[in-house]
Amino acid sequence: MAQNIDFNRKQKIHFIGIGGISMSAIAQVLLSRGFEVTGSDSKASGLTAQLQQEGATVFIGQSGDNIAPDTDMVVYTAAISEENPELKKARALEIPCVTRAEFLGQMMKNYETSVCVAGTHGKTTTTSMLSEIMLDAGTDPTIMVGGIMPSIHGNTRIGASGHFITEACEYTNSFLSFFPTLAVILNVKEDHMDFFKDLADIRHSFREFAHLLPDDGVLVINGEIEDPEYFTGGLNCRIITFGESEGCEVRAQEITYNQEACPQFDLYLKGERIGRVSLKVPGEHNVYNALAAIASAYGMGLDVRAAMQCVSGFSGVDRRFQYKGQIRGITVIDDYAHHPDEIEATLNAALKIPHRKLWVVFQPHTYSRTEAFMDDFAKQLSRSDAVILAEIYAAREKNIHGTSSRELMEKIRSLGTECYYFPTFDEIENFLLENCSSGDVFITMGAGDVVLIGDFILGN
Repeated sequence: MAQNIDFNRKQKIHFIGIGGISMSAIAQVLLSRGFEVTGSDSKASGLTAQLQQEGATVFIGQSGDNIAPDTDMVVYTAAISEENPELKKARALEIPCVTRAEFLGQMMKNYETSVCVAGTHGKTTTTSMLSEIMLDAGTDPTIMVGGIMPSIHGNTRIGASGHFITEACEYTNSFLSFFPTLAVILNVKEDHMDFFKDLADIRHSFREFAHLLPDDGVLVINGEIEDPEYFTGGLNCRIITFGESEGCEVRAQEITYNQEACPQFDLYLKGERIGRVSLKVPGEHNVYNALAAIASAYGMGLDVRAAMQCVSGFSGVDRRFQYKGQIRGITVIDDYAHHPDEIEATLNAALKIPHRKLWVVFQPHTYSRTEAFMDDFAKQLSRSDAVILAEIYAAREKNIHGTSSRELMEKIRSLGTECYYFPTFDEIENFLLENCSSGDVFITMGAGDVVLIGDFILGN
């Protein structure tokens, strides 16, 4: 890191890819602190327009001319190539260049409390739940979350206090650039196999993340993770475990579900029953997300009963088992699930909802993930009554191995489940309108733009 970020020393910062959900959030924080912000993106969007309204200079299209000589620092994402004209120009001018994760980590040093929520799954929901608890408690936090929180009308909130909360992603070891005072580890599973070698490599990264905590910090960790002592061994900070097993400091017992698959459970703290939690978001995975949020609030010294009440009122984040509407008696749900474990959790919830036929419209996310988990995707998706596959959403990748949705379709069909593949959204939309009937449920699923299918059918 070439230099630190000090909120008391205003600088000129340029963002390459400023329109991204995380980069735009960082830019908003800096604008609120009086920094001069410039940036570029390949296309205009609602986020770039909002940044311009708030005082940022945004260039559409990337060029070395966008880098002014008086720029103090350039921030770029992992997706930016060394051949990017703006990055090359900044290096030629000897302007310090840092990754988004490095910059975000340096920002954290300006806050008394930095909460970082990590895990293969559940980061956005748990961060949102804990954010709601912190807001309700009057801590006035700065929030950066990877989804849209209805209560803050976006993914970013600028607070005036010393409290900061964000998601901590393990991809490319980004979270190892952070400086948490309270860290959450929700789960540790195989993912991002285009970067990590194997599960042992992933576990090692999460262990390194836990060991970023200072001695007066707090680690909140799922006690059901295999060998949790691997992550906690050698730590001097406070450790709070959550889960269902005896020995977890924050525990859920007597879990039941209502007709909408939303769970209720008794909460125990150090073996003492505190009360019953009734969630408005479905699935067992949300029991664990709620436990993590409550345990984190407990670790921050906030009122546990108030935290329980807050998560009980939490109604979800956009694209996390989000009810979109009904048409002709057909229920439309959207979910961000793009990993086999996430699909399993989503379908566990969906199968508890009364339905005639359960359809899943799945858009695989990245070629490397589709190839690595082909059999697992087929196994989980085949639990529905019928699957419709869209083209793979490439994101940052090129298809170097020839992986295809057609291959996944054949795997699903071999398991005896009805499955179709269509190369365009128009074809999928027409097929659904012709074949879905009253009483059916269909879920658009994936981390790409598959949500547009449900929006079109509903006329949104």
